[in-house]
Amino acid sequence: MAIVHATEENFSSLISDDLVLVDFFANWCGPCKMLSPVLESLASDRAGLKVVKVNVDECENLARNYGIMSIPALLLFKDGKLKSTRTGFMPEQEIINWIESEK
Repeated sequence: MAIVHATEENFSSLISDDLVLVDFFANWCGPCKMLSPVLESLASDRAGLKVVKVNVDECENLARNYGIMSIPALLLFKDGKLKSTRTGFMPEQEIINWIESEK
């Protein structure tokens, strides 16, 4: 499944699926750029996982609502409810292990 880019208008509907990984990022953020290919791989390889990206510069209210203080910030939602949060770059296997532990 391709990565979906969220807006403040469609965010609630995007996170309502079974398992959704949300990446709060900025285009100018080095670690965010490093994380991007990892998320692309997860989005294409993991059935049942939706990956959503939120640009903090374009969606300031969403970032504020979720208390995003540093990026990249990964939030894991299940059925629209926030399950867990991680910040900073993470290798793909570490993200997979984290997601599996939260199912």
